[in-house]
Amino acid sequence: MEPATPPVTTFLTTWSFDPAAAALLAVAAALYLAGVLRLRRHGHRWPARLTVWFLLLGLGSYAWISFGFFGAYSTELRWAFTTRIALLLFVVPALMSLGRPIALARAALSTTGRRRTERVLRSRVVRVLGNAMFAPVFACAVFLVFLTPVAAVLRTSPWSEWTISVLVPLAGMLLVLPIAAHSVVRTGFFITVEFLLAFAELLLDAIPGLLLRLNDGVLDGAARIAGRMPFWFPTPLHDQHLSGDFLWFIAEVADVPILVILFVRWMRLDRREAKRIDDLTDEQLDALTRAHLERRG
Repeated sequence: MEPATPPVTTFLTTWSFDPAAAALLAVAAALYLAGVLRLRRHGHRWPARLTVWFLLLGLGSYAWISFGFFGAYSTELRWAFTTRIALLLFVVPALMSLGRPIALARAALSTTGRRRTERVLRSRVVRVLGNAMFAPVFACAVFLVFLTPVAAVLRTSPWSEWTISVLVPLAGMLLVLPIAAHSVVRTGFFITVEFLLAFAELLLDAIPGLLLRLNDGVLDGAARIAGRMPFWFPTPLHDQHLSGDFLWFIAEVADVPILVILFVRWMRLDRREAKRIDDLTDEQLDALTRAHLERRG
């Protein structure tokens, strides 16, 4: 039987150093802790559990992916490379959002800094990125690159590896944080459309993984790794098939939190609209009903 994955001991004990990831890790931790200390100096307390979630789950998962097996074998193994990118794009930003970094920035920044933050969050770019329909489409477009020879170039170049370590999690943060923080106001109709299209995108996200899994040719065209490989290394074709399996699984699982967020957002909006109607007097409700009927007429 063809070996598929490394032994558990190899998977857990393999480490490598990524200078770009280390720099991003240090900057992110410093900024978050600076916000917590600033609040404390002003007599406010930031929940310790949020700090632990951000540092341990968010940055901890980023360090494990970047310095562990996926980072060490990202050049040699297609499935390590694609899994690393999928985790950096989906899982790491989602875990970082548990620490509520946007809420911390709003609380810790000065009035001027808070205004600038709100202006950025309400900008057109963030409104597009904060659209729950955009994230799966963007991810699908990124994953389609794995079906081309460009993937081999990105996988084997050290400069692109370091760039991926920085740009991919930052892109994931731009996709996840506006949605998780509810920084973009939506109407009930728009949320309903988002919800329906999110279900359709469950099928869309499966396409790159299925194409990698079902294709009988090595799509990236990369040459075999020279030298003696460990006994558990898969063949190039099996490596591609494993890449498709993991990519499909991560992409589909990552859509579930988006559906949950959309459902929660829809419930909150429904409660607000119901309360707004309940607060109207009989005269206001009659006037609103007449105006609606006149528009329909």
